[in-house]
Amino acid sequence: MSDGRMPARRRVTGWIVATLVTLLLVAIGWVVIRGVGAVTELQNVRNSVTQLHRALDERAFDRAERIAPRIAQHAELAGELSSDPVWRGFEFIPWLGQSFTAIREIAEITANVADTAVRPTVALAPDTDLATVGLSGSRVDVTALSGLAESLDRPASALAGAEARARLIDADGALPPIADAVRETRAVLEDAASTVGALRGAAVLLPGMLGSSEPRTYVIAVQNNAELRSHGGAAAAFIQVSAADGTISVVRAASGLDVPALTEPLELDDAVLALYGDGPGRIPRDMTSVPDFAAAGSLIAQRWQSQFGTAVDGVIAVDIDTMRHVLTATDAVQFDAFTATSDSIMTVLTNDMPQAIPDPAAQDIAFSRAAQAVLGAALSSEEPSSLLAALSDAARDDRIRIWSAHEEEQELFAASSLGGTLPHDDDHDVHVGVLLNDRTGAPLDAYAAATITTAFGVCDGMPATQIRVTWTSAVPEEVAASAVAPEGGAPGDLRTLIAIYGPQGASARGELTTTLDGRPVVQQEIALAPGESGTVTATFTGAGSGDPLTRLHHTPMLEDPEILRADIDCG
Repeated sequence: MSDGRMPARRRVTGWIVATLVTLLLVAIGWVVIRGVGAVTELQNVRNSVTQLHRALDERAFDRAERIAPRIAQHAELAGELSSDPVWRGFEFIPWLGQSFTAIREIAEITANVADTAVRPTVALAPDTDLATVGLSGSRVDVTALSGLAESLDRPASALAGAEARARLIDADGALPPIADAVRETRAVLEDAASTVGALRGAAVLLPGMLGSSEPRTYVIAVQNNAELRSHGGAAAAFIQVSAADGTISVVRAASGLDVPALTEPLELDDAVLALYGDGPGRIPRDMTSVPDFAAAGSLIAQRWQSQFGTAVDGVIAVDIDTMRHVLTATDAVQFDAFTATSDSIMTVLTNDMPQAIPDPAAQDIAFSRAAQAVLGAALSSEEPSSLLAALSDAARDDRIRIWSAHEEEQELFAASSLGGTLPHDDDHDVHVGVLLNDRTGAPLDAYAAATITTAFGVCDGMPATQIRVTWTSAVPEEVAASAVAPEGGAPGDLRTLIAIYGPQGASARGELTTTLDGRPVVQQEIALAPGESGTVTATFTGAGSGDPLTRLHHTPMLEDPEILRADIDCG
């Protein structure tokens, strides 16, 4: 007969289960509390970085020196909260573990950067004007840059390494609050890496480029994004500037009319010929179609010298959005019958001016005058820190390209985003891209929009990357009525070449157009009437394919494309 008590074995088992459940609940509570704390500390890092920027801009160095240790303290505390044995144990839980790994890794990276980059950079500030780098009006004090490059070597290297490691963190696999924290902190690291890297680059390059030892000559090619080319837009205006002992002056300005097309093209490689024909070798406004800006810049320099007899030390390509950035740091500018500010420059150049001046050749002349006005405003700016910040923002948005005829300088540009070279894939980074080139012959891309969708998976048993570009025309009826009709089309129609390149060493499923530096390229031409959309899809398999952390590049447009992620379609 039972006395109502459970057997000893069952009681022990119950105690063990109860203890395990209790420990599990305690562990979950532990990591949740610490996770909230880690996310909060990362938010404190971002807030402190904002305060640090403000202090440096205001030259409040005492305040900056007090803020820098706080950044390190918040970062270190975030790391401590997300690295104890209980936390590390949760990293092994399927699906959920990615969130714990992501927050730990971003905290560790941030803490390391605070010590190796933030504090050393802030320590330089009292002796070096980091906000202006010696810029005053049209002159840069090149002597102020002496020694700065060496001092920034370690911080720039640390930030570049941190940015690269942060990009490898799969935020998409983390829970929403953690994913947001990782992305926001990664953005802070990217901004810091870009800023310090640019400062170091400026310290290395500017003295020589600004004529510290001998005068230099540069051509600025101003691109109109309303007629898209690979690097932004048709080169509708050119400005020759000289630099001597840090002083910059305008020598000559020209519109596309002043640099006519050649009968015999300059030398182009087979890939460019396959994509765009010989136009980029003959027509200056088409030279920025060439995907590698090192080649595009060299073509512009050759054409300029043959037309005007002036040897060129470098070519700088900018676009309408760069002009917008510059005008945030200057007064409004006037050209012809137009007045433009940072808020209105895009509308003026892409809508008001074409409507008031229907003739395409006259539009190029007006566009050239607008470019001259903006450059003049920049060279006379009394806010050098604001101007440099604006140019830095434009460069970060991929709006500035630079080619140098001097080998050592060109090597440095080619290794940075300013060089506009095709990216190089390695064990950590895989790149794909979309190049848009207008074939309408009229500035109507201001009324077009792109959606780029990426997908990663497996097709036919092989890792695959799929890029889908949807191009939509919204040309207004009143604009279409007065537009130049493209060959074989009606006024208001858009003709656009859309090229999609895949990872290096990969293969394209379906028809291949050409290869660029080992990258398969699929290109199609889309013809759209107002209100229509068209889609180009390219699927790549093999080397580098299927990686969800693949980095997407695209032609700089007036409005950034919508970027989406979807499931892969192998049909």
